[in-house]
Amino acid sequence: MSTTELAAPPLPRTPWSGHAAESELEHWTAIAASVAEALATDALVRDAANQDPFSEADLLRESGLLNLLVPSEFGGAGGHWESAFAAVRIIAAADGSIAQLLAYHYANQSSIAFYAIPADQEEWFTRSAAEGWLWGDSVNPVDPDLSLIPEDGGYRLNGLKRFSTGSSVGDVIVVNAAVSGGEHDGKVLAFVLERGREGLELLGDWDHLGQRLSASGSVKYHNVLVAPEDVLGEVTSEPIVTLLTPGLQLAFGNFYLGIAEGALAAGRKILLKRKNSWFLSGAPTYALDPVFQRVLGELKARTAAVGALAEKLNRRFDIEVGRAESLSAAQRGDVAVAIAELKVVATEIGLEVANRIYEVTGSSSTKNDVGLDLFWRNVRTHSLHDPVDYKKIEVGAYFLDGTTQPLSLYT
Repeated sequence: MSTTELAAPPLPRTPWSGHAAESELEHWTAIAASVAEALATDALVRDAANQDPFSEADLLRESGLLNLLVPSEFGGAGGHWESAFAAVRIIAAADGSIAQLLAYHYANQSSIAFYAIPADQEEWFTRSAAEGWLWGDSVNPVDPDLSLIPEDGGYRLNGLKRFSTGSSVGDVIVVNAAVSGGEHDGKVLAFVLERGREGLELLGDWDHLGQRLSASGSVKYHNVLVAPEDVLGEVTSEPIVTLLTPGLQLAFGNFYLGIAEGALAAGRKILLKRKNSWFLSGAPTYALDPVFQRVLGELKARTAAVGALAEKLNRRFDIEVGRAESLSAAQRGDVAVAIAELKVVATEIGLEVANRIYEVTGSSSTKNDVGLDLFWRNVRTHSLHDPVDYKKIEVGAYFLDGTTQPLSLYT
């Protein structure tokens, strides 16, 4: 037997393959439902307190959800993206902020597979699983670029990044920055810093209308040392590397959908408790009034349609990420547009349901202690992440002549 025949086959770029079995989905949806139930008990109180969500992060950690996507051979649960997206959707129905925290964690943790070479992935995944890391990020592309300057085999990092989701509670933070000078000049590197790294300053300035517990404050870097062992790898334009962005957009679609489902469930509960009826209706209760039934029926049907699309794409993403290096630019472009379609309709249904649910719950449901506004505030805040009109253009251009948008951290 030759040496070539004895050699092990090369490791795939991404460690995921196949799709979630029904038993896997049932397992993780049950766990997510349990977490959601716990979060729902005091979601409004925690939102009003506006504190960094350390206890919520611990809840995610104790549930096992943080290691869902870590391959079993590296100490994780060996789950699939379909299960991860389903968990995000379920938790969003109870607490949109924590759903965002979890969604970004999955994207940030999976940077290991998208940016690190296969030979380096085992160490990163193993350590993350063993130590129960929650992954935050500091990659907001609309800020001026960070300064990453070579020094003594490593780098020095300076600058500011806003909207760094998970940074104030994450055990580690993924950072992207372009190198200035040296042999790697111009290359964009992805690297990982622990939250307490010397020179890393958490500004704690996240105080917005919604998503208040997403730990999305700014991070300032004061001459932070970035050692070679902190670097995951280069951020390139390879199709499999850039698939991370559509994956995060798919997570957005799932948690907008989850917020819509949460608002529907809350509205239904309020409506069923309403006594009497509108004096012109002739119905004994508001819940038996055809006008109110029609509104809920319309919103429920449209939400269900968006849900079906999300489930289809959640499963498809496992197929695409499983292609690893063989994923073509055309395949990547096609799935990105399909996900953009979901982003459009999930944004619209999330906003519509969170707004129109008041039509069936009445003026008494606008009391602050009812908390129905939390759904609207959360979906309104995060749906401004990137303009949905550009997603519509993305879909329309592709439908007309196959044009895809330039690669970015939004497309």
